[in-house]
Amino acid sequence: MSIIYDSWMESHKKPFGALEIGEVININVEVISDVKEIYLILETNEETKKEIKMENKLNGIFTIDKYKFEKENIYFYYFKSIEGENLQVKYYGKSYDCGECVEFYDINDINKYQITVSKKIETPTWFKEGILYHIFVDRFNKTGKINNPKKNSFIYANWEDTPMYIKNKKNEVIRWDFHGGNLKGIISKLNYLKSLGISVIYLSPIFKSQSNHKYDTGDYKTIDPMFGDEEIFKELIYKAGKKGINIILDGVFSHTGDDSIYFNKYGNYDSLGAYQSENSKYYSWYNFKDYPNEYDCWWGVKSLPNVNETEKSYMDYIIRDKDSVIKKWMNYGVKGWRLDVADELPSTFIEALKKETLNIDDDSVIIGEVWEDASNKISYDERRKYFLGNQLDGVTGYVFKNIVVEFLKGNINSQDVYKSFMTIKENYPREAFKSNLNLLGTHDTRRILTELNEDKNLLKLAVFIQMTFEGVPYIYYGDEAGLIGEKDPDNRRTYPWENEDKDILNFYKNIIKERKNNKLLSNGETKFLKLSNQNIFGYIRYIKTNKVLILINRSDIREKIEIESNELIDKKLITILEPKSYNLIKID
Repeated sequence: MSIIYDSWMESHKKPFGALEIGEVININVEVISDVKEIYLILETNEETKKEIKMENKLNGIFTIDKYKFEKENIYFYYFKSIEGENLQVKYYGKSYDCGECVEFYDINDINKYQITVSKKIETPTWFKEGILYHIFVDRFNKTGKINNPKKNSFIYANWEDTPMYIKNKKNEVIRWDFHGGNLKGIISKLNYLKSLGISVIYLSPIFKSQSNHKYDTGDYKTIDPMFGDEEIFKELIYKAGKKGINIILDGVFSHTGDDSIYFNKYGNYDSLGAYQSENSKYYSWYNFKDYPNEYDCWWGVKSLPNVNETEKSYMDYIIRDKDSVIKKWMNYGVKGWRLDVADELPSTFIEALKKETLNIDDDSVIIGEVWEDASNKISYDERRKYFLGNQLDGVTGYVFKNIVVEFLKGNINSQDVYKSFMTIKENYPREAFKSNLNLLGTHDTRRILTELNEDKNLLKLAVFIQMTFEGVPYIYYGDEAGLIGEKDPDNRRTYPWENEDKDILNFYKNIIKERKNNKLLSNGETKFLKLSNQNIFGYIRYIKTNKVLILINRSDIREKIEIESNELIDKKLITILEPKSYNLIKID
């Protein structure tokens, strides 16, 4: 190694992480041998390459001073050096697990550094400083008798019954099961949600469809009659708003149901569906291979035919028309959308939807379902540009969940956690990081208590991290009550009203209250700490000179930790942590 560079050190790269258009960057590379020249090689996803010669400061430093990016994009860079008397060419890129540079002997194998450059954006305060609660409507709460049951459906005798699927030999659901949760049931529990500290409700799909989960949309402009109607939905928005709670809807726009007003495979609607006739006004929405029985569908599921999202009449129907889907529901007061399978939605569709939602309500948000690092994900051979200012405000934080769970289960150590979170923080724009949905479970994963082997102490550590972390805490209904469950359908059990685990519930209430009462936790910046003890993970939340130190010990024994002084701590700190415990320490 002839050069030293670490993108996580401000002496080498300032500022840390992503940039906004027009913001300047300084890059300094230290040399430790006979280096004649260093070039920074800058690339974009469009494979354009720019070679910038770094200035030799004659004190062992090569620098690029006040470089400015004029266009939003995802940029990648690495270094080329000319070394020694024989002018040997060497290449240096990013280590695979930290910010330090390493030598790569094959230019085609270089792991490149990333700089995300976005437009100047600011996510609404109500969202990024909020607490989000995800409700799977059929399983949260019901009031009165079950209205408008589906044909050939199965309705459980008791609210507490464990959900199951009734399938045929082809593994296809032949009879959908329902517990009867509805919108009035949510309205009746708004006081509970307010007392918990919730400020945002995210509803699983509520539009008419044959299933209990509603991801097989039958009619985007109609509330499923088992859930209620538009008047009840207006009542929910109004009464929730009175309590300071906003509503976000699930937008399932990459596919519809085959039993829908648009496809109408079974003739259950009065419309002329695409399956019934090539003269249907919806025919161009779908891709038929051998009409009518062979068509593109979501992940091979025949009941979920894919749509052509950028087809003009489809985009008009969902986005642009005066009575479009998003306009209809946002005019009722819906504050945003969570886009199902965002990776499968074309960028032009997301951009058009984002633009129109801001025209309707400039305080609205668009969140995407993305399971990986959303700043640089490649989906269908396209580098996605979710965070450049035209598409998503935030994403579902499965990366957060995976890091926390793997640490608490002992599969990775605190140094691994440090490196993983530093990578995400480096790649995400500031507002996107603050708007990341820090989840511990969803309708697509095992319940968090089950994931942690029903160890309540570990659960409390996970929730403590979630509620003291930068970003938006995301609670999957019932997690706060101690629900357990394997994957779908077991993770979609009903909320255990009157049978909650009071210890877990009270812990949630207290830690949420702590977050809401402490601006450092709801809006502060974050410095992750690289600690030597593999069982202790730590970070500092701060706003200017106000700081709080957060430590988590996953170990079964007492652990001692020494924290060296840094730019936020002016003296060494020595702390003892009890087994499976946490500490929140105000720093003077």
